Amino acid sequence: MDRPTASQQLREHCNTVAVAVMKMHPLLNALGDDATKGEIVKALYEVTKNIEVVKKQVMRLEKRDDSTLT
Repeated sequence: MDRPTASQQLREHCNTVAVAVMKMHPLLNALGDDATKGEIVKALYEVTKNIEVVKKQVMRLEKRDDSTLT
């Protein structure tokens, strides 16, 4: 697999995870337990934060690759 393909797949998977996390939030109220909900919200926030780190690193790598081409 080449770098552009890997980058594209990483972006796609990051978007899939981000959508899944967004779909989880509305389900939390049905749990009926504020403490559990709070901990899950914290965990989902960390997942979101880390997905953004992955996306940013991929973007930086792509920009670095683009700058070496010119």
